[in-house]
Amino acid sequence: MATGSALPKYIQISEMLIRDIAAGRLGDGMRLPPERDMAKSLDISVGTLRKALADLESKGALRRLQGSGNYVQATKETSSIYSFFRVELITGGGLPTARVLSLDHASKPDDWINSDLVSGTQRIRRMRYLNGRPAVLEEVHLDRDVCPTLNLDDLSEALYVMYRRKLNLWITTAEDRVTQRPVPEWVPDEFGLKAGANTICVLRTSFDQNNRAVEYSFSWIDTNIAQYVARIK
Repeated sequence: MATGSALPKYIQISEMLIRDIAAGRLGDGMRLPPERDMAKSLDISVGTLRKALADLESKGALRRLQGSGNYVQATKETSSIYSFFRVELITGGGLPTARVLSLDHASKPDDWINSDLVSGTQRIRRMRYLNGRPAVLEEVHLDRDVCPTLNLDDLSEALYVMYRRKLNLWITTAEDRVTQRPVPEWVPDEFGLKAGANTICVLRTSFDQNNRAVEYSFSWIDTNIAQYVARIK
């Protein structure tokens, strides 16, 4: 099925580096490789890399010293498109991408107890990848009172960006409950776990700028590849 709109390549690279910094794979003060070498290792142009590094610098995650190089600056939490995505590769970090499996209407999930939802939900099922590896099976329920219509063409790999742009809906806080659940029957073959296998499942309630519970999601994690990470500072 459709993958949704992909983020620009330089944003993908910037987001990947932010997640690597947060995971400690790129430590504070570390000097990055020369730009041409780094671009080659990432299979991107030097121009795309420089745009990604400029984005990092604007967010305070990088110091660029003329004649010396680019240095990681991990002294504060950096703003990130994927700041709410708490799943990382076991080795840390990983660039999130997604493939849409289905989009339809559904009833409110029984688990979603802190919602006054009346109209049912827009249900989005996706496979989420980390560095191209299928890591998370995801089912998202979005309150149809805030989103009466939704098309595949509307979807972006970064759903929260789409919410802001299309719905003027800002996800500001979320509550995660980590439990075990069997993998659902609609799991695609590429996921590393079969239907019925028990695995870690994150149940998330997401709240908008008006403190309304507008989204509920299930995330089944392939723990052979990835893990849920919560950093407390």
